[in-house]
Amino acid sequence: MTETRQGIGMTSARTRDRLVQRLRDQGIRSEAVLAQIREVPRHLFVDEALASRAYEDRALPIGHNQTISQPYVVARMTEALLDGFEGESVLEIGTGCGYQTAVLAPLVKKIYTVERIPELLRKTRQRLRDLDIYNVQFRPGDGWEGWPKYGPYDGIIVTAAASKLPEKLLSQLSSKGRMVIPIGPPGLQDLMLVTRMNDRFEQVSLDAVSFVPLVHG
Repeated sequence: MTETRQGIGMTSARTRDRLVQRLRDQGIRSEAVLAQIREVPRHLFVDEALASRAYEDRALPIGHNQTISQPYVVARMTEALLDGFEGESVLEIGTGCGYQTAVLAPLVKKIYTVERIPELLRKTRQRLRDLDIYNVQFRPGDGWEGWPKYGPYDGIIVTAAASKLPEKLLSQLSSKGRMVIPIGPPGLQDLMLVTRMNDRFEQVSLDAVSFVPLVHG
């Protein structure tokens, strides 16, 4: 990365503090999550042409008909996943540009992340390495299938909207494990928190959201 590229947005602590304050005003309470939103250089996760908008609380395109989620949604999902979190390993479905991964990485021991678009995965792997994030293991694949090899997982975070709860992801959740996932069609999506209680799954609706669909294959 060039010095200029790294520097965009980095010098304005005020811009980042304004974003964090906005998230506080919207109800984000976790100081650990807010600190990550402040620290992670979001401008490095978008095209250079959009870098000046990186610290706005909005989703932005990252190519391949995918988006980087708005900071509020990333903070809300991370906070919900980690509230009462017991364990070490998290499965992430939908690596995308890696922004959600970077926010979560210092807060858990290990992340296993699955992305179906190889070009996104290749760029994100390098981007996270450049940021000295090494507790992430990557896999190209179908998010509906999860990653059974390293399961069960103490947490699962899904960054695309499923039409229904994916059975294979539920089966990869440990007892007392938590999954945060958007469910529903465009315009009618609910962000759900699913907690496994042995063979039973408790569901709580957290928020109305808008995500790209979780695509099979």
